[in-house]
Amino acid sequence: MTDPAQALVVIDMQIGFDDPRWGHRNNLGAELSALRLVRHWRNRGRQVVFVRHDSADRQSSLFPGSPGNALKPGFEPACDDWVIAKRVNSAFIGTPLQSRLRTAGIRGLTIAGLTTDQCVSTTARRASNLGFATTVAEDACACFGQISIEGCHVSAQAMHIAHLTTLHNEFARVAKVTDLLQS
Repeated sequence: MTDPAQALVVIDMQIGFDDPRWGHRNNLGAELSALRLVRHWRNRGRQVVFVRHDSADRQSSLFPGSPGNALKPGFEPACDDWVIAKRVNSAFIGTPLQSRLRTAGIRGLTIAGLTTDQCVSTTARRASNLGFATTVAEDACACFGQISIEGCHVSAQAMHIAHLTTLHNEFARVAKVTDLLQS
């Protein structure tokens, strides 16, 4: 049975995030988990959306035309998949994503990708605010460690858990890929 009212939104699975300048990353299996979701969604006839960050910073590994801007191997879009280019953290700001989802009658989104604390979180919050039933695939997301305002290192895993917790408590259902593959 297919459910065309559900879309998978895969955010920023781009080669540029493999650049060591980003620092230590958690969940090195995020890509494989996201690819499992992509296959599942396609097999069920559901919409798959790839969101690509096109940085305005020429020095960024995600700048358009640079090798890092390309989607990672395995995330090449199929003929029915959508590719949405964005310039900011939310896949909804300055893009046609919302109008395309509404036109297609899509009411629910499952979100995976990079990074949990930035574009995944921002997109999930916006999706929820726009009225989409939002799910975040926690083990198909990952992020990098950061330095706190006090100058302390916050690990990638701590960032990941904190953002997923906030999303789950307010904006989205947070679920494991194995559970999502049952739907």
